[in-house]
Amino acid sequence: MITVPSRNRRFTPPTKKRHPEWLPKPQRVLYDESITPGNKEFISQIVACNRGLINNKSPLNTELIQPNTEWTKSSRRPGLIGKKIGVYPMWLKNGQRVLTTLLQIVDNEVVKYIPPEECNPVIKSIKHQVLQRKLGCLIIGAQNIDPQLLTKDYYGIFNTAGVTPKRTMMRFYVTPDAALPSGTPLVAAHFTPGQFVDIRGKTIDRGFQGVMKRWGFSGMPASHGVTKTHRRGGNIGSGGQKARVMPGTKMPGHMGNRWRILKAVKILRVNTKYNVIWVLGPNIPGETNTMCYLYDSMLFTKRPVSPHFPTYFPNSDDTLPENLYAEDVHAFGDPTIEYTPDS
Repeated sequence: MITVPSRNRRFTPPTKKRHPEWLPKPQRVLYDESITPGNKEFISQIVACNRGLINNKSPLNTELIQPNTEWTKSSRRPGLIGKKIGVYPMWLKNGQRVLTTLLQIVDNEVVKYIPPEECNPVIKSIKHQVLQRKLGCLIIGAQNIDPQLLTKDYYGIFNTAGVTPKRTMMRFYVTPDAALPSGTPLVAAHFTPGQFVDIRGKTIDRGFQGVMKRWGFSGMPASHGVTKTHRRGGNIGSGGQKARVMPGTKMPGHMGNRWRILKAVKILRVNTKYNVIWVLGPNIPGETNTMCYLYDSMLFTKRPVSPHFPTYFPNSDDTLPENLYAEDVHAFGDPTIEYTPDS
């Protein structure tokens, strides 16, 4: 029997509605640059040029790739940036029907690698401080964007790395043996079917909501004598000597638009042609066409055994089939499952 992970509701601080300080402003004011139609067509081809690197050889700089590196239990490799494109049903070999979420890996490339001695993340505890001293940082970009729409500062990040400008960037902490050079393409074959991953995404923005929708309150009675309190939260005072509202009281407020992590999500299917990953469950954070981040599960019992380390290189001699399935998933090309009554 397969169980779908769920996110627990808990008190969190208010959401910050601003970009991080280290990220330059990406968009700029548009003006007429008097570009000829031929040059515009050429720019559009350059923006989408990296989509064909899956089946072609890429002239990458392999200085940062450690030779003969093998995966160990202490190794940590980067993740992927996926685009949530919908929910689709699948069937297991025991006849059970499950819902899956489709995540497409769009134009993922390595933008920059920061070694451990230069990596200065936001540290919250001594435990994280000791851990981050041993880890480097890989900046991954996804979804190519037109360079004409970017500011000079934001475009300089990709111009220095020699990578096509990306709409979305994400930092992944990795061990030094998993370092990758700038421009390395990352595809859906980075993960294998049957593997467990953690997915981080931003929930759907619901705006200002009441206690019934935000916290699941049942509301006041709808009988006679109830005046304008049908959907209210009721008494919030603590009484006695406290005489104040306790921190964390469930009250109306902004709902959604917060980062959530869904841990130990199983991969059921991988499509190597269109870079699509089928993960178990319809409860992936975010709405359709939003970006989420996938990486190897941090749970001790759900860690991968032998992944492609540091990543899957499409230039290798071995070619993967178009569709990869987990062991307990019924492929669409397999014979129909038939059950006979026990004698």
